Amino acid sequence: MVVDIGPKVIAEQEHSGDQLLLKNLSVKTGPFNLVSPPLTTYNQQLWLTCMMQVEHSNMGDFQQPFEINVELKGVMQDASVMHINNVHQKSRTLHCGTKCDEIIVLHLGYLNYTQYQVMVSFSGLENITYEIKVKFVWKTYNPSFSQVEIWFRFVFVVLTFMVTCLFAHSLRKFSMRDWGIEQKWMSILLPMLLLYNDPFFPLSFLVNSWFPGTLDTFFQALFLCALLLFWLCVYHGIRVQGERKCLTFYLPKLIIVGLLWLSAVTLGIWQTVNELQDPTYQYKVDIVNFQVHYSEFLSFYGLLNFYLYTLAFVYSPSKNALYDSQLKDNPAFSMLNDSDDEVIYGSDYEDMPLQNGRAIKATAKYQDESDTD
Repeated sequence: MVVDIGPKVIAEQEHSGDQLLLKNLSVKTGPFNLVSPPLTTYNQQLWLTCMMQVEHSNMGDFQQPFEINVELKGVMQDASVMHINNVHQKSRTLHCGTKCDEIIVLHLGYLNYTQYQVMVSFSGLENITYEIKVKFVWKTYNPSFSQVEIWFRFVFVVLTFMVTCLFAHSLRKFSMRDWGIEQKWMSILLPMLLLYNDPFFPLSFLVNSWFPGTLDTFFQALFLCALLLFWLCVYHGIRVQGERKCLTFYLPKLIIVGLLWLSAVTLGIWQTVNELQDPTYQYKVDIVNFQVHYSEFLSFYGLLNFYLYTLAFVYSPSKNALYDSQLKDNPAFSMLNDSDDEVIYGSDYEDMPLQNGRAIKATAKYQDESDTD
């Protein structure tokens, strides 16, 4: 059971179709004159949906194709009305079972006006012999939720920046050739997580443009695909022993994930461009996907953020790791820790690097002095 502990994500305003009609007009044809509620940038997006109900129908499940005509106008702050688009005619299907499916009339990805006027009419429903009731619903993001979202993302941006700095600080005395594959990946994923939380998100409420929303989609696709590539490399690396070559190990995974990223970004940009030209355009807009609860919103962002924070903690080098590395790489410490027998009989002599000439000369001199005595 989901407990809603915050403001609703979607705010709704319903209108009966009978109240929007002029006299002597049928709800099967319209036209319906709708005016949206006053809007601000905190409403983020706008949907207009249509709910139909067939009265006294014993037909059970049935489908009826029809045409919907939509004309959109925008109201400026000085109350002047701007004609946005010509009349768009779209084919829709009325599908009714126990109840009729919700029909999305239009969707605006960003709000450029303080209010919208929409004229909606139908054609093709005249042949239905049963009475039809029509209800229109305006749906936007709840402004209270938008304010919470701004603070929520800001907190995760700050946390991610701090974790990134701490992780980089823990690796500051190690050269990159000594980093493990997980540590190299974390140095990439943490900055991408910072972009995933989108430090530019408040721009969506300051400028009336589609660009901030598209930038947010771009960052999300980039981080999720990078996370998938990380999983593929790490889990496949468990089975691969030896050198991981770029062409045979990384390139196939990069191609697969790159195609997924390119598809996601292309579809996102394509849908944005088409919605700008035609607000009634639908690749597949499902309003149910946006009607989530506030605990669900926290889980969606919080899970990925805390997952990366946990990985950063696990893959950070311990305090003793620096000490052990210094002893191993420093020839002076290595000679001090060797016993006399190991130096004389050369247990480690054959494995000693050739460039360590001083250690070889010291061992030879010690042996000569022993022979003289």
